[in-house]
Amino acid sequence: MKATDVSHEKKVAALASIVSAVVLVSLKSFLTVATHSLGVLSETLHSSLDLIAAVVTYLSVRVSDTPADERHPYGHGKFESFSAFVETGLLLVTAVYIIYEAFRRLFFTQVSVTPSVLALVLLAVALGVDVFRARSLNRVARKYASEALEADALHFSTDVWSTATVIVGILAVWLGERLGAPWLRYADPIAALGVAGVVIWVGSRLGSRTLDALVDAAPPGMRERISEAVTQLDGVLTTERVRLRRAGSRHFVDVTISVPRTASFEQVHDISDAVERRVAEILPADVMVHMEPRAPEGENLYDAIRAAAQHRGLAVHELSAQELEGRLFVELHLEVDDQLSLREAHRQASDLESDIERIAAVRMGSAAGGVSVNIHIEPLGKEIAGQGRAAGEMKDLGREVEAYLNSLTREFSELVDCHEAHVRQSGNKIVVSCHCAMHGELPITEIHDATATLEDRVKERFPQIFRVTIHPEPAEER
Repeated sequence: MKATDVSHEKKVAALASIVSAVVLVSLKSFLTVATHSLGVLSETLHSSLDLIAAVVTYLSVRVSDTPADERHPYGHGKFESFSAFVETGLLLVTAVYIIYEAFRRLFFTQVSVTPSVLALVLLAVALGVDVFRARSLNRVARKYASEALEADALHFSTDVWSTATVIVGILAVWLGERLGAPWLRYADPIAALGVAGVVIWVGSRLGSRTLDALVDAAPPGMRERISEAVTQLDGVLTTERVRLRRAGSRHFVDVTISVPRTASFEQVHDISDAVERRVAEILPADVMVHMEPRAPEGENLYDAIRAAAQHRGLAVHELSAQELEGRLFVELHLEVDDQLSLREAHRQASDLESDIERIAAVRMGSAAGGVSVNIHIEPLGKEIAGQGRAAGEMKDLGREVEAYLNSLTREFSELVDCHEAHVRQSGNKIVVSCHCAMHGELPITEIHDATATLEDRVKERFPQIFRVTIHPEPAEER
């Protein structure tokens, strides 16, 4: 449903509440003069404050549905909570006056109540109006989670009980006159105290809830529920903090989670989207997710080294580690900016080397002297190389490379065939790339060793080639 339709329905409900309140105030004012009943007087005062509350509700609904702006980035929903809180105050003021007047009539002043059939009929009509409006307001309030309309609905709900209590009080006075039981005249102020009790009970419940909304109190158990659900998502190590607040019918949730520090930006973004969707399943809300990179429990040496390189903004590959005779050997290739001098590039490599030595000493239980790190430095590569030798010459060499690789199928049991060999010149260097179909059931470690050997064999056969890159693929999926 469109926001304009929602706002219109809420405004119509609030306006209808004002009209109903006007009718009830007029009706009960007439009955107060006609019967001199404290119960009816308390009802008149109650309905008068209901009229004021209905006007406040209408104004708050108009303001709360205003879209968010620069000064109110969370919207204007708090106006509904404030309106409901004001209405609670009005209810309690009414209750205090009713209690005062009831005790005055019980112990200090005797007021003659004039019961009549007309009074009972009119109070029954007022009771019907209260029931209808309470149900209508409550329906709209629940549909759109409107605190202001809910408060208004509670006002009319208390009217239902209080009007019924007043009717009972007037009937008791009438019976006292007919049966000669003067003590029944106290039924009217006692009925008024009953009204006051209902008002205080309902008002205190409403006031507590609206106060919670104004001070951003979280619903009981909601933080724990969200935290548990988010922690169970793939990629989330722990949920470190959950905060939520409510503004009118809207909720805002801030979630801080820890994610693996080796995760890519795209992976972290996907995790964030998953958290937003999961929270929305529990509580429709505007969700803000903050990620903290953390080392997962049991992180291996390779991931720790990659994380150290990422922390320094460095790209590494060909990472390997071997423990030999109590000494740990770590080797890797480090990609640096093409424009760096050897001195600048070596400084980056030395910093990374120090990080690796510390990581290895902690994780492998080795002293810094028991770790040997060898870093191969190479340019990162940013520019696209232009055409070098003639295209025809490169194609001829590509066919020769492809034919040579296919001649090795008997020597390499892993190899089925090679195809799509492309030769190109990059700067002053000739590079080759091709696809090789291999048996898909073999482990990737065996495939990697085979492709590395094949690449070396091609460079031995064609010394002019600087680099060979073979892409392995399952033969059955070609």
